[in-house]
Amino acid sequence: MATQPLPKLKTARRSRFVMRWYSWLLLVAAAVYGLVFAMHWDDRGLLWVMERFESPAEKKESIWLPDYRAVIDAKQLPGMEKDEASDVSYDPQTKTLFAVMGKNPFLVELTLQGDVLRKMPLVGWSNPEGVAVMGNGLLAITDERSHLLSIVKVDADTRELNIASFPKYDLGPSKNQNKAFEAIVWDARNQQLLLGEERPPVLFSWKSDGSPILQGDKQKLSSDELDIRNLSALAIDSRTGHTLVLSADSHLLLELDEKGEQVSFMTLLGGFNGLKKTIPRAEGVTMDEAGTLYMVSEPNLFYRFEKQR
Repeated sequence: MATQPLPKLKTARRSRFVMRWYSWLLLVAAAVYGLVFAMHWDDRGLLWVMERFESPAEKKESIWLPDYRAVIDAKQLPGMEKDEASDVSYDPQTKTLFAVMGKNPFLVELTLQGDVLRKMPLVGWSNPEGVAVMGNGLLAITDERSHLLSIVKVDADTRELNIASFPKYDLGPSKNQNKAFEAIVWDARNQQLLLGEERPPVLFSWKSDGSPILQGDKQKLSSDELDIRNLSALAIDSRTGHTLVLSADSHLLLELDEKGEQVSFMTLLGGFNGLKKTIPRAEGVTMDEAGTLYMVSEPNLFYRFEKQR
């Protein structure tokens, strides 16, 4: 008779064991969901499915980021280990790249292989975060800390730039003053500069005829498709008119068409698109007329991606 309670004891132990496993499963599920939410993999998953149904013709009419592979992976820019690469822009006239470094403000000209041609100190800038080549030697530079946009002139003899010598535009307050205007790109088709606030991600346009004089004031654009954690940089494909949106926090490069709708994406995690390791903090992106992609990442890393045809 003394052994009669044992089945109840076994049942209680089994219940505790099952509950313990349920608890672990719930914790794992919550962690996975949190990671998916943080990386926006839920949205990217939907876009990935939609990409499968794109026709060859539709792919040809877009940049189509899934086809890109890294051919220069994390090349270090020499002598800039203590700097912070903030943005990069392609100059079709010189066939070179111009990048801004934010921690110790200077402009650097690079070859398309990521070799340094010259460094030009930016006197008077506090935190340059964005650079856009406008043509004819004009470059637009955003200063996130001072909320200023400057349009400078650079030629073959330029060795230093002083902000006092160039036109400046007040970008106004941001919702998050510490995460303000970081991205900029010249949209030649529509004769305007596109500007991007880092967090929350928002896009603005500012009309220009390509001269140092901007027209009117900046205009806020619809940003419904910017389901990313932050906006680090912008680029425009001169062939399709599509916009590239870079997010360091989401480890993501997103393609938007001329209507602002998502077309394709590329993850910047190690093991994808030819990357050996995750790009630590992708801060700048640009594209040349052949469709080759260039990126810079903090502190001083250079990347080049080419489309595999």
